[in-house]
Amino acid sequence: MAFAVQIAKGIFDLVRDDLALVEQEIAAQNGDAIEPVAEISSYLREAGGKRLRPALLLLAAGASGYRGPSAIRLGAVVELIHSATLVHDDVIDGANTRRGRPSTNARWGNHMSVLAGDWLYMQSFEMALRERNFEVLDILIDLTQNMVAGEMLQMTLLGRMDFTEAEATGLAYRKTACLFSGCSRLGAVLGRQSKKIEDALAEYGRNAGLAFQLVDDSLDFTASREQLGKPVLSDLKEGKVTLPLIFALHPSDGAGNGHRPIHAEGARLVAKVLEERGFESVRPEQITDLVRETGALTRAANLARDYVVRAKACLEELPDTEYRRALLAVPDFILEREN
Repeated sequence: MAFAVQIAKGIFDLVRDDLALVEQEIAAQNGDAIEPVAEISSYLREAGGKRLRPALLLLAAGASGYRGPSAIRLGAVVELIHSATLVHDDVIDGANTRRGRPSTNARWGNHMSVLAGDWLYMQSFEMALRERNFEVLDILIDLTQNMVAGEMLQMTLLGRMDFTEAEATGLAYRKTACLFSGCSRLGAVLGRQSKKIEDALAEYGRNAGLAFQLVDDSLDFTASREQLGKPVLSDLKEGKVTLPLIFALHPSDGAGNGHRPIHAEGARLVAKVLEERGFESVRPEQITDLVRETGALTRAANLARDYVVRAKACLEELPDTEYRRALLAVPDFILEREN
């Protein structure tokens, strides 16, 4: 934990002043909203969070030779998009808590929360339009479409445990990694980097995002409610079979292929939880024991480290600056995080 704090301090100290300006920009947007939306937006902002996505954009821009108002504005844009996805996700999942507090849907209801999420999306694009840059809009539209498609795809997979590692990875890209990739690509665009560097930074963000999702999925089995800010094993209760659980169900199959030998007792336990949408016949510790004893968490951790290595390799052609060094540290911070 101390190592993670040390890494975070080095990363966020570099962009602390710019992140404060991002917060001011978000607050200004809230001030333009009608009262119900302004109240919900302020509630989301007060919940805090690491602001990792705008920090990634700011660092990528700095590493690409740009610092200025466009990075601040687009940092606010990606954070608003992220907030909108969280609001909509909580409505879809029927979540009651987010970051240790009542979720927006638990406090304001589903209808108001959906509309607030819609407003956040539209406000983010209104801000992005001020850049008068079609490439910026193309990136934002692409990542937003991917995120919506990811949520729809996940709904079709609820309650199923017959999909593969490749399918789970594709879902993780759409739901999480595409926004990381978009943030780092936007930084390169602001710095007017070559297409080669732009693609390399986008690939950096993709790999960092996939590592982030793997760690997130693993924490659902290992962290406490206080660390997560939501109930543990909530993914499985919601009908989601994530990659660590796929590894547990196929402990001898590195490809996570549902057509290969399956852990019969594990499959029985998971199927029961999915059927009941809760832990009535199965105890939570039976599932956590399953992912530990099959080595699934170790496999997930090893894969996350592989993504970290790939992410760092994408930065080889960037000049050696404090921003590049911070980008190199971001994947390590992702591996060490506990919430």
